[in-house]
Amino acid sequence: MDMTGKVVVITGASRGIGEAAARAFADAGAKVALVARSGDRIAQIAGEIGPGAIAIPCDVSRYWEMEAAINATVAEFGRLDVLIANAGAIEPISHMAEADPEAWGKIIDINLKGVFHGMRAALPVMLEQGEGAILSISSGAAHGPVEGWSHYCSSKAGAHMLNQMLHKEYAEAGIRAIGLSPGTVATEMQREIKASGINPVSQLQWEDHIPPEWVAKCLMWMATPDADEWLGKEISLRQPEIRDRLGLT
Repeated sequence: MDMTGKVVVITGASRGIGEAAARAFADAGAKVALVARSGDRIAQIAGEIGPGAIAIPCDVSRYWEMEAAINATVAEFGRLDVLIANAGAIEPISHMAEADPEAWGKIIDINLKGVFHGMRAALPVMLEQGEGAILSISSGAAHGPVEGWSHYCSSKAGAHMLNQMLHKEYAEAGIRAIGLSPGTVATEMQREIKASGINPVSQLQWEDHIPPEWVAKCLMWMATPDADEWLGKEISLRQPEIRDRLGLT
């Protein structure tokens, strides 16, 4: 997949899916903006990628920071073709009766409001261009309850609805909105889940998870018109037909 000339903003780019996506898009010729709270780490990754990458420290839960990140990207590269709303968190995992309300709300700020902030900041740029793709990382947790994950399930369900709203309101204006439910991925989040021991997901072994590079490859494909049959919908990387289409085994 040739991404030459494309400009991509990736949130949560300091590790896991975000880092893999930044490297994959850059390898395919895109200019990439790595957005995350871990400024030193994204600076290191951007340095390894080369002059086609910039690092922008940002807390997606604060709209003004996300807006500044989008503006910095456009100032550097001249446009914005793809936003990958990947930033997410799951700690602290707990049952509802023991959940810390402030910590619970912080997950909503990151996983739900952070997705909206990215969409809201990117839309004026993309609408002026007449095109753009916003790809959000969803989860099976958006569609069913998982013990100990009331914050995560609720935030992902809300983000899933944002994806549908984006399609409903702006598809005719050239905005491509697609969600991706990757299944369980071998990232630091899975180590946190494993340590909680609170539900069946925490009992999975490391080899049960797919590599983040698979998710990155799927995101690149989603950024092309070949995935247009899923506009406004959610792709599940757990489905064998999707894996076969992407050549993932």
